[in-house]
Amino acid sequence: MKRNDQHGPVRARPTARLGAAAGTTRLAVAAGTAALALTAALATPLAPAPAQAAAADGGPKVLTVAVAQSVDSLSPFLATRLVSTSINRLMYEYLTDYDPGDAHAIPGLATRWQPSADKLTWTYTIRSDATWSDGQKVTAEDAAWTFTKMMTDESAATANGSFVTNFRKVTAPSPTQLVIELKKPQATMTALDVPIVPKHVWEKVGDFSKFNNDKTFPVVGDGPYVLTDYKADSYVRLKANQKFWRGAPKFDELVFKYYKDGDAAVAALQKGEVSFVGNLTPAQAAALKNQQNIKVNDAPGRRFYALAVNPGARAKDGTRFGDGHPSLLDQRVRQALFLAVDRKTLVDRVFQGHAVEGAGYIPPRFSTYFFRPSGAQELAYDPAKAAALLDQAGYRKNGSGQRVGKDGKPLTYRLLCHATDPNDKAVGQYLKEWWGKLGIGVRLDCLDNVSDPWLAGTYDLAFDGWSVNPDPDFVLSIHTCAALPSDPKKTGATDNFICDKQFDDLYARQLAEYDPAKRADLVQQMESRLYDTGYMNVMAYPNALEAYRTDQIASIETMPKAAGNIYGQDGYWSWWSATPAASDGSSDSGSSTGVVIGIVAGVVVLAGAAGFLALRRRSTAEDRE
Repeated sequence: MKRNDQHGPVRARPTARLGAAAGTTRLAVAAGTAALALTAALATPLAPAPAQAAAADGGPKVLTVAVAQSVDSLSPFLATRLVSTSINRLMYEYLTDYDPGDAHAIPGLATRWQPSADKLTWTYTIRSDATWSDGQKVTAEDAAWTFTKMMTDESAATANGSFVTNFRKVTAPSPTQLVIELKKPQATMTALDVPIVPKHVWEKVGDFSKFNNDKTFPVVGDGPYVLTDYKADSYVRLKANQKFWRGAPKFDELVFKYYKDGDAAVAALQKGEVSFVGNLTPAQAAALKNQQNIKVNDAPGRRFYALAVNPGARAKDGTRFGDGHPSLLDQRVRQALFLAVDRKTLVDRVFQGHAVEGAGYIPPRFSTYFFRPSGAQELAYDPAKAAALLDQAGYRKNGSGQRVGKDGKPLTYRLLCHATDPNDKAVGQYLKEWWGKLGIGVRLDCLDNVSDPWLAGTYDLAFDGWSVNPDPDFVLSIHTCAALPSDPKKTGATDNFICDKQFDDLYARQLAEYDPAKRADLVQQMESRLYDTGYMNVMAYPNALEAYRTDQIASIETMPKAAGNIYGQDGYWSWWSATPAASDGSSDSGSSTGVVIGIVAGVVVLAGAAGFLALRRRSTAEDRE
C-alpha cells in the first residue's frame, strides 16, 4: 500500500462529527446532529474567496484538487504518503503501469519484458520515444542507475527498497535494453512500483536522506506532468508535459490546494474555487449529491482502516525502545481487544454504510488476495469471550471494575489518532465505550503530528490505514523484520515494528512464487498470520467518497473503470485523462455557473511541512498511495 498504491489516498479531511458522548445511543445521536449541522453549514462559505479570473478563450485550463495530507517529500526515494507518491507518479514513469480497467501490467517506460528460463534474469526493452522534460532522451541507463542507487545507498532505499533487496545486478547493455539479474526468483518483476529518475540530474545529488527535490524548478521528469513550483505549507503546481510519450494531458496545469478543514474544502468546491474534493464524509457526500454541476463518486476503495498494536518497538540489532504497554505482548490480550470491536456498528454508524466490514489485510477489491477468516478462526464481536481471555491472561477486574495486572495497576491504553480525521475520533469513542465495559481504560491522543510518537514507539495502539496496490508485495513487506530500522535513531520501512519469523518465511516464499494461484495462497496465509497474532485489527474498508465539478471537468477516468476511485489510483489515469468542460461552461450536468477552472496565483497548499523530514513515515490522512 505504499505510495500511490501502497502509498495511500489523500483526503480533504472534514471536521469531527462525533462528540465525547460515552454511550452507543448518545454517539448515534451526536453523529446525526453533527451531520445535520454539517449539511446546513455547506450552504454558507466558510472563508473569503481567493482572487479568480475567468480563463480567456485559448487560455490555460487549470485543474485544482483539494487535499488535506501534507507532503513528506518530493523525492521519489523518500516519499511514502499518498499525496507525495501521487505527485511522483505524475512526474516520473515506472517500467510498467497498471491497466486502468483490470490492473494487469501494461507497458510504461518498458515496451516489453522477458525472463530467462530460470527466471533469474529479466530483460526489459526501454522505449525509444520517451524524452526528459529538459530535452534529453530517456535511456535504459537511467533505469539502471535508479535501481543501482537504491541497492547501494541506504537512504535511496527508504521508500521502495523492498523491491531491490533481491537484485544481484542491474545493467544497461544498450540505450533500449535493461537487464536485471536476481539472486532468486521474484514475482514482482512486472510490478516494480519505482519511479525512474534522470541519471544526469540525480547523480549530482549528495545526501539522499536530506534531498527533497523541492528547490530547483522545473523539476526534470518524463511523466504526464512537470513539477514547476512548490512551497511548503503553501502550494504545489504542475504543468502538462507536452513531450509525454503517451500524449499530453488535456489540462494545462494541475494544482493541489490544501484545506485542513474539510468543510472549507467542500465550500470551495461549491463556489468553484477547486475542481475536485476527495475523502468526503457521508454527510458531505449526501449534501453534494444533488447539487448542480457537481458529481459525487461513491465506489469501493483500495484502503483498509485498522488498529495497529505496538508489539514492542525494536531495531534490527535487537535494541528495544519506546514504551508500548507490556500487556500487549500477550496474544490473548490483543485478541480480546479484537473481540470487543463491533465492526458492523462502525460501518453502519461511523461510515454510514459507505464501507465494508474489515477482515483480512487486503481489501476485497483485490479478490485474488482477499482473505476472510474461517468460522472457527474469526474474532467476531463477542465481549464475553473477550472478558474470558483477559481473565486467562491474568488481567482480572478489581473492586472498581478495572482490569489490573500483577502489579495492581489498571490497564489503560494510549490510542494514537489523527487530529484531523473524524473517523479516528468517532471510532475512538466507540472503543472507549466497548473496552470500558471490559474494564480497560482508553486515552485518545489525537495529534496533528503522529509521526514523532509513532517513530519513537511511544504509543500503545494507533489508527492505521494503507492503500493497497494490485500487487500486494509492498504492504506485506512493511511487516517483515527486514523493514525494522537499523538502529533506534534511524527510520525504517516498518509500519508498526512487527517482526515475526513465520510471517517472514511466508513472505519470502510468496515473493519467489511465480504461479499465481500458489502465490495467492501464500499471501492469504500471511494475512491469516497477521489476523491470528492480533497486531493488525482491520476494522473496515472505506469507500472512495469524492466529488468534482462537471462545469470544470467534463470527463475523468476512474480505476477500475467500473466502480473505481479517482484520487489515489494505481497510476496517473485520472488526472491524465481528465477533459476540461467546454469553454462556455457547459457540461453534461447542466448549465455553467460562471466559475473559472482554476485559481490564478494562490494554488496548491499541501500542509504541514513543519517537521518535513520527521513526518516522512506517517501522514495525517493516509500513508501510502
